[in-house]
Amino acid sequence: MKTLLAALALTGALTVPAHAFRAQNDLIVDGSGTEFHVQASPGQGASQSWCAAGDYVIRDLGMAPTTRIWRTSEPPRRQGQGVSFSLTPEGAASKTGLLVLGAEGASLTAAFAQQHCFRYPEQDDDDS
Repeated sequence: MKTLLAALALTGALTVPAHAFRAQNDLIVDGSGTEFHVQASPGQGASQSWCAAGDYVIRDLGMAPTTRIWRTSEPPRRQGQGVSFSLTPEGAASKTGLLVLGAEGASLTAAFAQQHCFRYPEQDDDDS
């Protein structure tokens, strides 16, 4: 029994990313150096991915809000795929996946990306 528990614990430890960050929108970001990846989540859109990327850069890495983030995986995201980002322009995608006027290629500042975390207040269904 102890051997089975030890094997299960080791297996679980191997499936946990080396560095995982939970963004304020509950998406998980795996990062190493200047490259990071927002894991796939059901119903995830481009704005949610950018929210997680900006939140990771500002709150986890402690970088300035003016830090540029480049998307490195080409949009659109396919079902079950996450979105990859970088702090350098090498290997950047051709676009952000968002409708952004005046955007510079596939990059946004961390602050602009994090602004996509804004949630509208839940509306009451009760008309009374």
